[in-house]
Amino acid sequence: MTTTKLLAGLLLAGACGLAAADASVKLVNGAMVAGNGMTVYTFDNDKSPGASMCSGPCAALWPPVMVAAGEQPSPPYSVVTRTDGGKQLAYKGKPLYLYKGDQKAGDRTGDNFKDVWHIVKD
Repeated sequence: MTTTKLLAGLLLAGACGLAAADASVKLVNGAMVAGNGMTVYTFDNDKSPGASMCSGPCAALWPPVMVAAGEQPSPPYSVVTRTDGGKQLAYKGKPLYLYKGDQKAGDRTGDNFKDVWHIVKD
């Protein structure tokens, strides 16, 4: 298992009830997960590097993985500024999200959702 530690300021979207205590994402069983074990996803409609196309009702179902203001993760991670001014974590230029439908750590129920949402494999 490969673990990539991010800056201590990494915050995860509260819409999934996630705690910001563990500031890491890591690969577990072939998929990237947040510090609490929840699966991390990308969205195919995020075509421009550094831009999120998921806001409003989309972001309620697919909460963005957020970064504290002023924090700058190390490559291959980066920060995307959302339309609301929030700072979202990106991996290789792709904004990262959680899925509200995932009920427990290790769930991957959002993978291939409508053929545009995918787990991060690396």
